[in-house]
Amino acid sequence: MDDSDEDQRLPHHKEPKEFVSLDQLAELGVLSWRLDADNYETDEELKKIREARGYSYMDFCEVTPEKIPNYEEKIKSFFVEHLHTDEEIRYAVAGSGYFDVRDRNEKWIRVWVKKGGLIILPAGIYHRFTLDSDNYIKAMRLFIGDPIWTPFNRPHDDLPARKEYLKTFVEKEVGDRAVDAAA
Repeated sequence: MDDSDEDQRLPHHKEPKEFVSLDQLAELGVLSWRLDADNYETDEELKKIREARGYSYMDFCEVTPEKIPNYEEKIKSFFVEHLHTDEEIRYAVAGSGYFDVRDRNEKWIRVWVKKGGLIILPAGIYHRFTLDSDNYIKAMRLFIGDPIWTPFNRPHDDLPARKEYLKTFVEKEVGDRAVDAAA
């Protein structure tokens, strides 16, 4: 992502554009799938993911000016950098939006989640969300057990989930060398 303060709903590509592979995202603990959003009720692949990962809770959230009271204020609150103490799982069954996550060097990576995209952000990763310029997403929210949607705005490095995230994904061995979180 570039460092522009322009409208958060724009793509914010660097010039020249830089792309991050799904493998690079997985090294940060960010997982994703492309699923059949038109048949989510009967999708066997979604069923397998839910069973394998223990996602027992499911609901839907529509983010659009017509459905969210105080929309502008709410979308700005989603864009404040934060973490959760549990995974954040979102499946775009319609529309699209951006999840921004930090890389090992504290630079933002913008992940565009479109219809059919399922993304899992690990507990403890700093991130933020915004819609794209279409101003609409309908997302399935999945959770293990009862949902806890509490965001912890940065800084919250003292939380066990953050410490575990750093140990598992940031300070781990990559190739022949250890990666330092401050690098």
